[in-house]
Amino acid sequence: MPKKNVAVKWLSEPEDHDYPAAKSFLSLIFEEAVAKAIVKKLKKASLSEFKAKDIFRASTLSLLGVSNTHVAKDQKKIESGDAIAPLLLVRDSYHSKLIIADGYHRLCAIYSYDEDALIPCKIV
Repeated sequence: MPKKNVAVKWLSEPEDHDYPAAKSFLSLIFEEAVAKAIVKKLKKASLSEFKAKDIFRASTLSLLGVSNTHVAKDQKKIESGDAIAPLLLVRDSYHSKLIIADGYHRLCAIYSYDEDALIPCKIV
């Protein structure tokens, strides 16, 4: 069970490895050239903030529990005071939903502390 009242520290920008991870994921959904163009736009996008619960609702994804090793790893980072990276999000207007291109496990970890937490994101 995660500790409550933990202050989450955020990096000011996604980490360098987040963009290739987003491209890899997006390449499963879109053609390679489209995925590459989306990531290029994400790199240029400014940061926004959205509540954790709203990101989940817009994405239609399920919440991963603490039994997931990646979520547990992110919770340990949060509890140790390490800063975590903003999420990379893509609006899929055709399907009327949000794609979490990178940061799904971080989002699940944050949600376990506070569903109303404001999450820094780059969104296109």
